[in-house]
Amino acid sequence: MQSTGFSLTRGLTTRHIRFMALGSAIGTGLFYGSASAIQKAGPAVLIAYIVAGAAVFMVMRALGEMAVRHPVSGSFGQYAGRYLGPLAGFITGWTYVFEMAIVAIADVTAFSIYMGFWFHDVPRWIWILAIIFFLAAINLFSVKVFGEMEFWFSIIKVAAIVAMIAGGVAIIVFGFHIESAAPGLFNLSDHGGFMPNGWGGVLASFAIVMFAFGGIETIGVTAGEAADPKKSIPQAVNTVPVRILLFYVLTLGVLMTLMPWNQITGETSPFVQIFSSLGIPAAGHILNAVVITAALSAVNSDIFGAGRVMFGLSQQGHAPAAFGKISKSGVPWLTVVMMTGVLLIGVVLNAVIPENVFQVIASIATFATVWVWVMILASHVAMKREIARTEMPPSDFPVPLWPLASILTIIFMAGVVVVLGVFPDTRVALWVGGAWLILLVLGYRFCVRGKGRERPDLTDETMPQERTTAALTVR
Repeated sequence: MQSTGFSLTRGLTTRHIRFMALGSAIGTGLFYGSASAIQKAGPAVLIAYIVAGAAVFMVMRALGEMAVRHPVSGSFGQYAGRYLGPLAGFITGWTYVFEMAIVAIADVTAFSIYMGFWFHDVPRWIWILAIIFFLAAINLFSVKVFGEMEFWFSIIKVAAIVAMIAGGVAIIVFGFHIESAAPGLFNLSDHGGFMPNGWGGVLASFAIVMFAFGGIETIGVTAGEAADPKKSIPQAVNTVPVRILLFYVLTLGVLMTLMPWNQITGETSPFVQIFSSLGIPAAGHILNAVVITAALSAVNSDIFGAGRVMFGLSQQGHAPAAFGKISKSGVPWLTVVMMTGVLLIGVVLNAVIPENVFQVIASIATFATVWVWVMILASHVAMKREIARTEMPPSDFPVPLWPLASILTIIFMAGVVVVLGVFPDTRVALWVGGAWLILLVLGYRFCVRGKGRERPDLTDETMPQERTTAALTVR
């Protein structure tokens, strides 16, 4: 495959990015991981989603402010390099790639579990192998193909969520019964109370809750390929609170009124389990098709996000130059090949430890996700300080409640890391995450030379157009 240069095509429209923002909130963490979170916290998991959602919104606003000012490929890895130093940029960029790789393995694992709803006797790894090569092929087409695919995936997921909420409310209001129990608001307070496992259960649920939001930062990665980042990025970011309230809090609240929380087994998606018991013909099958769509969309976005950040890393000298080569269709093709190879690890894990793989992978992904978010927040703080002490123009999309909200969000993220270490079933994330960070520091020390030890010179979109155009031409 021939390279045509080192510039990505700006082929993502506002429509693409808006629906990618919607779709990023509806994935494996909601459709499958929510079962584990509910088992830990009971109905009080809604509190965890609200608190975590508020923190995620602040991360996205910080990222949005930087992305509008510097709409570049590689996004937050380059922001960390510019404002915190090359080592920080190196660690942030590669940790995001690590996050996307781990999340993608979790997503293909969930996909294989969903397929088991229909094909009980087919080993999981066969489904994973098939889907890996299908999505790799999709990502080798132009970014417009990726954008269109995510657009239609997102429409399916959003329509399904709205239909589930409407159907669930109708069942509650009109008093329909399901096989296992009567639906009603009392299911949120019975069966041990609203907080059956106490605050300890709520804290334990954060490991899965934060995993559910992982990948939402991919919107910042799209800045390098957005046709109009000043318009599309703020619109996408500002929909985050509504998406969290609708897709997580309201949806899970409705589900837990339809079926007692302690009857959700986690053997398949809780959405499929509950709607399969309604007595409505094909309801479970329809929902299973929807959650499969969500898993495909999630893996598709994981491959996209990791590839674009690796493209940015190569431009900074933090990854081999080959990862910066672009195919004739405007895609960094070698990064897609690398992600395909990484996903083959998921085939092995699901063949060896099919029962425990999701929980382990989700906790490791949570560590990587939270680390990237902390680096985004720290980069933003450094940028705001630089703006304050220099003649840099003010931001077009500033964060609200600065600096208090940003400080509180950083403290919250640090608390999530502590939670991972407190509970035995997620403690492995700290060991793996710590080893990964040490490996990155050693890699930077012994492998990065020359250009890689310089701060990236990012284009500032708040400056006059003449300067912006020149900078884009050089890059």
